[in-house]
Amino acid sequence: MTAAQVQRTYLTLVLGNTLAASLIWGINTLFLLDAGLSNAQAFAANAFFTLGMILFEIPTGVVADTAGRRRSYLLGTLTLAGSTLLYWGLWVVEGPFWGWALVSILLGLGFTFFSGAVDAWLVDALAASGFAGTLDSVFGRGQIVAGAAMLAGSIAGGVLAQASNLGVPFLLRAGILVVMFLVASAVMRDLGFTPAEGLGVRASVRRTLRASVHHGLGSPPVRWVMLAAPLQAGVGIYAFYALQPLLLQLWGDPSAYAIAGAAAAVVAGSQIVGGLLAAPLTARVARRTTVLIVCGVGAAALLVGVGVAGAAGTFWAVLALAAGWALLGAVATPVQSAYLNGMIPSQQRATVLSFASLMGSGGGVVVQPALGRVADAAGYPASLVVGGIIQVLAAPLLALSRRAGHPADRTALARGAPPA
Repeated sequence: MTAAQVQRTYLTLVLGNTLAASLIWGINTLFLLDAGLSNAQAFAANAFFTLGMILFEIPTGVVADTAGRRRSYLLGTLTLAGSTLLYWGLWVVEGPFWGWALVSILLGLGFTFFSGAVDAWLVDALAASGFAGTLDSVFGRGQIVAGAAMLAGSIAGGVLAQASNLGVPFLLRAGILVVMFLVASAVMRDLGFTPAEGLGVRASVRRTLRASVHHGLGSPPVRWVMLAAPLQAGVGIYAFYALQPLLLQLWGDPSAYAIAGAAAAVVAGSQIVGGLLAAPLTARVARRTTVLIVCGVGAAALLVGVGVAGAAGTFWAVLALAAGWALLGAVATPVQSAYLNGMIPSQQRATVLSFASLMGSGGGVVVQPALGRVADAAGYPASLVVGGIIQVLAAPLLALSRRAGHPADRTALARGAPPA
């Protein structure tokens, strides 16, 4: 495969995954509430999803780093398709909360097969194919494609739900995942990486855990990024899903599911713009952590603004501020991906990236139900203000990563190249 073919395959996988996932992002909270769950139970179900990611990140990291990144991806599509159908079935029968908790854990398992494996496959395949560009630019293009897919999927999911019922987008999602299994089977090959088979499960897990500790928490610049992840990811997941019912409340029509999809559409549009801005920004600053810290503090301030505007009952102000919050997060995402990948050895890349994802999921398990309790007691606007305060606490941890001075923090500008 040439570098161009590797990038096309990566973008195809991103497109399909994001389109399938985003069909339900704009209506997921409404779907859970429609099934009879309270706010606290709905966000607790989301927390069980992140708990599933915590439980299975390391085992699926072993799959990716031993059996291969392609195999991990294929297992992810099948697991996620099956658990999505179970989720739909619970909605049909208005199942008990324990059922939602169990299936949410299975959904988390499906996503852990993707986390780390796809990015690790991309970076190794690019290196093996002689790619001479920057990872920021490739991850930025991935962000653009993901944003476009999310925009289409979130709007389509809301419109489909309003035209039929809340369950139809979930059925369509399962179908797309089956199609992605067939596509990946045909075009995805492990390139630049030799699966380490034959070690046995127990030996593989021990080796994986050692690698995670040594190259993850044992590496100061990686450690601080990992410790910031629970604050960033936990608040980010909650805010994304809390915007759906908040916008419906402000709009005044609880059945306007297309308006709820606007929350996901705003985030999707911001991802497209953020992906376009990421590479030019890193070409004009000397250090990647500068982008991460500035975007993190700005996003936290805007999230507080979303809460204040929501308390004042101003729909369009909430939508505009939410777009700004999502935009800053979207700019930071490809920059952080390039920063982390630059600090991790190839052989342990999928594992350590999965471990970083695990840290973010851990924050979701704690933060989501906690902020859901705040929403039950004081309303969604108050919970988003609290979320912004929590999110800004990640900035000092990123500053500590910056102090470590890892070469991956230095952009092309810092290495003497002229700005783009």
